Amino acid sequence: MKDIVLIGGGGHCKAAIDVIEQEGLFNIIGIIDKPEKLGENVLEYQVIGDDSELIILLKSCKNALITIGQIKSPYPRIKLFNKLLQLGFKLPTIVSPRAYISKHSSIGIGSIIMHDAVINAGVVIGENCIINTKSIIEHGSDIKNHCHISTNAVINGEVVLGEGSFIGSGAVTKECIKIDNNFFAKAGSVIK
Repeated sequence: MKDIVLIGGGGHCKAAIDVIEQEGLFNIIGIIDKPEKLGENVLEYQVIGDDSELIILLKSCKNALITIGQIKSPYPRIKLFNKLLQLGFKLPTIVSPRAYISKHSSIGIGSIIMHDAVINAGVVIGENCIINTKSIIEHGSDIKNHCHISTNAVINGEVVLGEGSFIGSGAVTKECIKIDNNFFAKAGSVIK
């Protein structure tokens, strides 16, 4: 297994750890978080440093995954994504073995597909996206970079979701629509 470091130790990190463990492709060496969290544990993994130590860490670990969530704004994740790429980290795609991913779809680097998500034929998922537990992305939809599709949300067929958007838990889109960049849909919304 290849080593990986996780960036961010909150609630999303816990869910990501479970997916990484079940996928079985990476060995989590630790978590990068705020300096005051140094030495704390997230599940069984220790906070081993903060952002200032990433360049040193790169010498021993080439893979990283951003494990901070995205609700209020995509910008912290975008900033980290660009910083990690600039430093030279590889940002693998993480896919739960319990997700269904059509062989006729594609998923960008740094994205994570959580348990029981469905990615149907012709779907394009961009870079640095969170496709959360039990969400459905239907045929031909295009999810641009840095989006978060929350738990149990449904993106119907042929939807284009703009970069940096957030779709709340249980939200549903109409089919064949184009949604602006940085769109925010609260939980349970119907997006027409």
